Amino acid sequence: MTVDVPFYLPTGTEEALFEHAWKHRLPLLLKGPTGCGKTRFVAHMAARLGVALHTVSCHDDLTAADLTGRYLLKGGETVWVDGPLTRAVRQGGICYLDEVVEARKDVTVVLHPLTDDRRLLPLERTGELLEAPDDFMLVVSYNPGYQNVLKSLKPSTRQRFLAMDFNYPAPDLEARIVATESGVAPAMAAKLVGLATRIRTLKGCDLEEAVSTRLLVYCATLLAAGMPFDDALRAAVIEPLTDEPDVKAGLLETVAAVLG
Repeated sequence: MTVDVPFYLPTGTEEALFEHAWKHRLPLLLKGPTGCGKTRFVAHMAARLGVALHTVSCHDDLTAADLTGRYLLKGGETVWVDGPLTRAVRQGGICYLDEVVEARKDVTVVLHPLTDDRRLLPLERTGELLEAPDDFMLVVSYNPGYQNVLKSLKPSTRQRFLAMDFNYPAPDLEARIVATESGVAPAMAAKLVGLATRIRTLKGCDLEEAVSTRLLVYCATLLAAGMPFDDALRAAVIEPLTDEPDVKAGLLETVAAVLG
């Protein structure tokens, strides 16, 4: 059976590092801004290695029990239901915790035994002590741009992982990604990337987050479908970045200056 490998354009040696981490059963931490390709990269590598991918989008209310499992009522009986982390440990594959710093602090406590040579997952509620199989890998990601005192990884946790720094691709590579993903003409993709590069210089001054590669793909997809440029740009770039009228006006001025 042919495996459908999600499109991903390497920007360096990240594929080789991931494969080494997988081969040697080492946990991996991906750091980078929103929409720069971290999640796509993990999906690409899981398909390339031919293993299952268990993805968890972390949030403020995510607890350790959400990952490991809990007892639920089913048909009048109380039964144990594995969470995604436990399923990955039992079955093998990659467990990917996206934006792990968003989860509650008890989550990292559960991860610690899986990130050293023990590779164990204790399930206190069932009395089990699961040993991760050779084909299990733990991957987590977060956005350092949002890091603060309340939402950061402790140094003791960070040092349990190999780490890989992601950023937006170089302009020529990013234009190739945008064109390939959306079907828009390469010249238009390059124009959008040039605009994004200029807007990214505003991050921290007028914007909390820079325009992502993901948003550029969205914009290009609308353009490829025939939507007018101004409408596509407003829907996929301007509006997602800010709610402030003056900042929107500033972005539109930047667009006019870059595109003439």
